[in-house]
Amino acid sequence: MSDATSGGTAVGGTPVSGGGQAPGSKGGKERNASLWADARRQLVRDRVFMLALLYIFVVGSMAAFPKLWTSQDPRACTTDLSRVPPSWDHPFGFDRLGCDYYSHAIFGARPSMVIAIMATGAIVILGGLMGLLAGYYGGWVDALISRLMDIFFSLPFLLGAIVFLTVIKKQNEWTIAAVLFLLSWPTIARIIRGSVISSKDLDYVQAARAVGAGNGRLMFRHILPNAIAPMLVYATIVLGAFVAAEATLTFLGIGLQPPTQSWGIMISAHQNYFLEDPWLLLFPCGLLVGTVLSFILMGDALRDALDPKLR
Repeated sequence: MSDATSGGTAVGGTPVSGGGQAPGSKGGKERNASLWADARRQLVRDRVFMLALLYIFVVGSMAAFPKLWTSQDPRACTTDLSRVPPSWDHPFGFDRLGCDYYSHAIFGARPSMVIAIMATGAIVILGGLMGLLAGYYGGWVDALISRLMDIFFSLPFLLGAIVFLTVIKKQNEWTIAAVLFLLSWPTIARIIRGSVISSKDLDYVQAARAVGAGNGRLMFRHILPNAIAPMLVYATIVLGAFVAAEATLTFLGIGLQPPTQSWGIMISAHQNYFLEDPWLLLFPCGLLVGTVLSFILMGDALRDALDPKLR
């Protein structure tokens, strides 16, 4: 994605030589705006992207404002209502403890989304910075960061998460997000590193260096825009991966613990009732699968929209 397009614009909208414009010139800004404007128009016309975005918006509103979706207290339980099937007043029925299952599902969206957003934000900031430094400076800086990435790449994701969370012995949103970040940042660092290496010797970067631009300006003003597109695509997809990872760790018993509400806890607590009351698994699994799939579809659409070669 970091190659220059035929119109003289690098991915991310940074002008390259051949357009006859100096870096930061009016023509460069117009081309930059054109690339992102074209991508926005393509995404708006993409029905799959818009449906996925709408689904994520709904789930996000559940996580941020659960009381907009339900007035029931998920902890108000009556054992006499244990595993009562869905009805008009209670569309998801009641769980094994006699709690309203719909309100549990609504409140269960928050932990998954919070963990995914925190972990993704951390890998974008720190992983992106490490990749930028490694690709720009090269030499011993690149060697040191690359060897550090190799160490974390050698750790199996699921096994590493199990070991870290077992050692920490404190499972909450912060610790789970920290473990997911720790095991995932090298991927985005390697993506950014490759984009920076392919961009730092282009003519527009050399022109900016020739007129006295410092390392900081070169990295963040002229080179980093080339890495925004692949980083944005990966960040969108990994959001869904982290939602699934949180549910997996919780299902295995080393993630979030009751009385916290989450989709993973709902699945774990009712796995033995699938043959008798399948809806106890179908509702949380449906919400989980829909969220993960929506993030993946959005990432695919972003990739197609931000890569001029695919137009």
